[in-house]
Amino acid sequence: MKVLFYAAKVYDKKSFGNVLGQFPEITIDYIDPELEPRTAVLAKGYDAVCAFVSADVGAETLTILKDCGVMAVLMRCAGFNNVDVEKAKELGIIVKRVPGYSPESVAELAMALALAVNRRLYKAYNKVRENDYTLKGLRGVNFYGKTAGIVGTGKIGAAMCRICRGFGMRVIAYDVYQNPALSDFVEYVTMDELLAQSDLISLHCPLMDSTYHMINIESIKKMKDGVILVNTSRGALVNTQELIEGIRLNKFLGVGLDVYEEETGNVYEDRSDDIMEHSVTARLLAFPNVMITSHQGFYTLEALAAIAETTLQNLMDAKEGKRTPNDVA
Repeated sequence: MKVLFYAAKVYDKKSFGNVLGQFPEITIDYIDPELEPRTAVLAKGYDAVCAFVSADVGAETLTILKDCGVMAVLMRCAGFNNVDVEKAKELGIIVKRVPGYSPESVAELAMALALAVNRRLYKAYNKVRENDYTLKGLRGVNFYGKTAGIVGTGKIGAAMCRICRGFGMRVIAYDVYQNPALSDFVEYVTMDELLAQSDLISLHCPLMDSTYHMINIESIKKMKDGVILVNTSRGALVNTQELIEGIRLNKFLGVGLDVYEEETGNVYEDRSDDIMEHSVTARLLAFPNVMITSHQGFYTLEALAAIAETTLQNLMDAKEGKRTPNDVA
């Protein structure tokens, strides 16, 4: 089976190359372009394509892939909001994802962002580099004894719950489905209760119609003053313009984002020499209590290995017609 691997980075080639020997029936060709309608025609003659969260796997792309003879789309990520699932089903294209590569990798970054914005580590680092050893602007708060509100308690959210418990925090959570593995220390509450009680709010839920812009000016006004907000899930969970409004209202002690609405077109690209015509991200970075990273929650050795192995196993399952929890369409 032949796979065309879109938007391939050096680390992708290495991690997939390390496990490819376990799947002798599979061959992979790696290309730099992202999957979109203009590049979908490159998949002619391939059995499957491999794509990431930044790909355009909409109706037009899927139609072209079908015409090229592609039978499966392998998403090497957990999210699939960029996939037109109904169109894929209509065309008979199998779509699979990697829902649980290494939940700790994302959860640990979420806590790292929370700590960094709380203790202003980025500012402290730059001050000391310039021989400024004053403490101005560096005061944070203790996490011990505070309340952590976790939105979404799947594998990643559950990992974040355990980390917060280790910091001595009270852990509350909101999810449509309660995770029984957390019943001994997590209290499930309504979303409004979570917003009102939490000192740290961390988002770990999928992007759906019901969660789109769930963090907006109305939900922000329900939060405690001095709250820390972290998003390592999907950028569009947060209404960026209204987040900026909330920051200007001095609602947040800190905001840590590994994902953001404007990341499509930016993610994993070097745009340091570009003039950004209209950048909401630049406006966010102008605030001293905001830290943004480059969608790197998945980027650990263990997570990359798990993503590669699961993605290739997904293809084998697709070939055999085997349905698994990794199926999207």
